[in-house]
Amino acid sequence: MSTKNHQKRSRQIIKSFKAEFLKNRPFSIKIADALTTKFGTLGFFIINLTLFTAWILVNNGKIPGIPIFDPYPYVLLITTVSLEAIVLAIIVLISQNREGYINTMRDELQLHVNLLTEREITKVLVLLRELLKKNDIKISDAELDEMLLDIDTSHIERQLKKQIDGKPSTFAKKVTDPLFKAGEKMGKTLIPKK
Repeated sequence: MSTKNHQKRSRQIIKSFKAEFLKNRPFSIKIADALTTKFGTLGFFIINLTLFTAWILVNNGKIPGIPIFDPYPYVLLITTVSLEAIVLAIIVLISQNREGYINTMRDELQLHVNLLTEREITKVLVLLRELLKKNDIKISDAELDEMLLDIDTSHIERQLKKQIDGKPSTFAKKVTDPLFKAGEKMGKTLIPKK
């Protein structure tokens, strides 16, 4: 198979993997994705900017014939903008959760492909070693001997977990320790003594 065909096939697999998830998502997620797509546009920004500018102009009395309904400090505008921000944040989080799930599944698939590839490469190395033996070619290579061993994925997982869960660095301790102490002192001063 040529390199171009291999790359094209790989892209098709990735596209079909994501397409399968997109096709089977619930209706509510489809709505959230559609809204997220619209919210992330320059048009949405311009609409918001126009509405907020018009709101402020109207409520400063700059547009004759329209009565002031939300005088300075624009409490109604602030409430509206806050509610809009809450709704936008929730919709974006829904889309990001779905995207995160797809990425997790893709990573899991990639892990399995990598493990299968590792087995295939090990098999090729075993066959190569057998060919060398058959042709009385002797090669002593410790690295090759190590490559022929099965990968212990549980050992790798434990090592990664140990690195991730390990003790914080000295720099992190120097930064966080004073913050924790200050927080404890503030907590003690804020709690009334009986």
